[in-house]
Amino acid sequence: MKCLILAAGYATRLYPLTENFPKPLLKVQGKTILDWLIEDMDKAQVIDEYVVISNHKFAEHFLQWAAEKPQKITVVDDGTSTNETRLGAVKDIQFAIDALYLDDDMLVIAGDNLLDFSLTKFIDYAQEKKTSCIMRYYEPSLQRLQKSGVVTVDENGKILKMAEKPAEPESHWCSPAFYYYTREDAKLVAEGIAQGCGTDAPGSYITWLCGQTTVHAMEMPGRRYDIGNLESYEQVQKEYKGIC
Repeated sequence: MKCLILAAGYATRLYPLTENFPKPLLKVQGKTILDWLIEDMDKAQVIDEYVVISNHKFAEHFLQWAAEKPQKITVVDDGTSTNETRLGAVKDIQFAIDALYLDDDMLVIAGDNLLDFSLTKFIDYAQEKKTSCIMRYYEPSLQRLQKSGVVTVDENGKILKMAEKPAEPESHWCSPAFYYYTREDAKLVAEGIAQGCGTDAPGSYITWLCGQTTVHAMEMPGRRYDIGNLESYEQVQKEYKGIC
């Protein structure tokens, strides 16, 4: 299994911290965000390569970080240098697939979120379902739902419908950027792009994929910390206690 880490954003809302430094390498409780994620996922013992998808501006930072790690970590530079020219998450995923000739099951995750529970639970869930999978959590705020991926599911967790940033959300189930693609479904990313699925938000591919095949959604067993601005970064520094 490969783990693709989406890290090609520019984090403009975190300036000046991230004006010349990538958000995924910011430290929380003395450890980078990526270290928290990778050290946890390593416990599953099923990931044989981590692929960090970076923009050109920050690629060297990731290369220096990866050189000091015991895991096999490959850094892919998507060639963009500004927020205005970014490829978007879905095109970055396809860029990495093409650049490294990837042909495997894939865990695809945002490189700028922290969790207080182990992602190994999500990996176990996906392997049990034997389908592509996402995670979901209950979001009471209409405003936040309108800025996120929203899913409706049946009693077995099968996704009935998914919408990115819906004006009128049909449920309170919100989907963070943590996905599992089966090997077969990873091969369909290029087709999804060709058929017009959105490419900026990473959930846009799953939205398209749900119309092609079965996808399940696991209810998150804990909390996600989304570091979107300076205030939320300061808050997570105070609140985050690690993975339970």
